[in-house]
Amino acid sequence: MTKHHYSTPRRLQKGASLLEGIAYLGIAAIVVIGAIALLNTAFSSANSNELNSELSAIQTASRKLFMTTQGNYGAADFTATLISAKGFPQTLSTTDTTVSNAWGGAVTVAPDATTNTEFDITYTAVPVDVCVNALTSTTTGWISVTGPGDNTPYPPPISPATAKTACGTTAGKVIWISN
Repeated sequence: MTKHHYSTPRRLQKGASLLEGIAYLGIAAIVVIGAIALLNTAFSSANSNELNSELSAIQTASRKLFMTTQGNYGAADFTATLISAKGFPQTLSTTDTTVSNAWGGAVTVAPDATTNTEFDITYTAVPVDVCVNALTSTTTGWISVTGPGDNTPYPPPISPATAKTACGTTAGKVIWISN
């Protein structure tokens, strides 16, 4: 009889080595960070688009509310009246007397301080990126816009450089003036 030499079978490696695991986690982290950056950009753009849509709806509702007075907006804040008239879009949070925007800031509508033939729509706590995008998207249907950066009223159209100056470096109050 011949003797067979059987070699001991090698154990096959199962799973990943430590280096492979670290490389996998590193690549996954890069993908997640990239996805978060893209989401932040997308949300910023969506928020500024939503803000512009809200402004248009509020402007139209305000004009409609005072249509019979031929643009005389009186002397008092009419936010609560607009709430009663359902003049605010459903994207804004409302109570019986207050309106809040997506960033938790107040939204008010009142006659302009200098004249009762114009009115101000004020948003507070507007992030800088949304402010810049909203100001550059403001059309000629507005008299002016004032941002938190320099408190200067700018007539539309507003350039990106001017919007950057108007919005400053921190979230703040933006005022749109309409007639």
